[in-house]
Amino acid sequence: MDLKDYFENTKGFGVLATADSTGKVDAAIYARPHILDDGSWAFIMRERLTHHNLQSNPHAAFLFKEDSTGYRGKRFFLTKTREEEDSDLLQSLLRRQYLGDENATRFLVVFKVEQELPLVGAPK
Repeated sequence: MDLKDYFENTKGFGVLATADSTGKVDAAIYARPHILDDGSWAFIMRERLTHHNLQSNPHAAFLFKEDSTGYRGKRFFLTKTREEEDSDLLQSLLRRQYLGDENATRFLVVFKVEQELPLVGAPK
């Protein structure tokens, strides 16, 4: 199963971890990524801590815990490649609208997947 199918057909939740330029870490609940045609990933972000951290440190990790018994899921190590502010592509990827925040700035942050590991355990 490719990753686009995996995220479209697997229920669960994700955590995106970032760090600022000094190494101070943050983790936030994030929806599943949008998988673009070229295989890169995109997340829609607000102007908050995760987005702020990515301005000085392009590296992130995404953990996806499957909605099942046990510890099934995947971990991904990512590198930011670009971002767009309120672009047409971002608008086309929106999964839902939130009332009261129509004027909030949104960023489409695009990543390259550097490595994929299982949720638990990893090769040395």
